[in-house]
Amino acid sequence: MTDPNKPIDNKILVDAVEEAKAMGREGMKHPSTRPVLAGAALGAVAGGVLPVVTWPIGLAAGAAFMLYKRVRP
Repeated sequence: MTDPNKPIDNKILVDAVEEAKAMGREGMKHPSTRPVLAGAALGAVAGGVLPVVTWPIGLAAGAAFMLYKRVRP
């Protein structure tokens, strides 16, 4: 599906999109859903505590970080 000559950043993005689609199709049955939701919750709490970052930014950052960790451990 991906070209082996393309940079690794493109592969990470493609893998992350495929993982997010699979999470959307399978819902809570997918093994990545719970860790990503937990990361989003922790990011939202951290965003609420920190004075500069708001909770929606923390939520998105936490979810993105955990999705990245699931795609590239």
